[in-house]
Amino acid sequence: MNEKVKEFREYRAAMNEKILAADNKVMKRIFNLDTNTYMEGALSTKVKEMLGLVSSMVLRCDDCIKYHLEKCQEQGVTTDEMMEIFAVANLVGGTIVIPHTRRAIEYWEIINQEA
Repeated sequence: MNEKVKEFREYRAAMNEKILAADNKVMKRIFNLDTNTYMEGALSTKVKEMLGLVSSMVLRCDDCIKYHLEKCQEQGVTTDEMMEIFAVANLVGGTIVIPHTRRAIEYWEIINQEA
């Protein structure tokens, strides 16, 4: 497994475990809302993950971008679809999103090489 991917996954899992171990009711509810939001509904899980990725790119959250890239891959998003997702994010977010797009493309290539 690529070191960048491994490091991201391990760090995220460890920190989520610490957050949830604190047994804070509000934090647990936020995590639960997040899980429920991305479940199949009127919109497919695939579409919701693509929306999450665009939102994360516009908000410039690299951790969120990596997470949604992985989820998009799990949902069968193609590279052509991904490039359109990046286009929407850059149109909505402006040129400040370009550095995040560069890192997103790099991560997308890495996780697809490993698949």
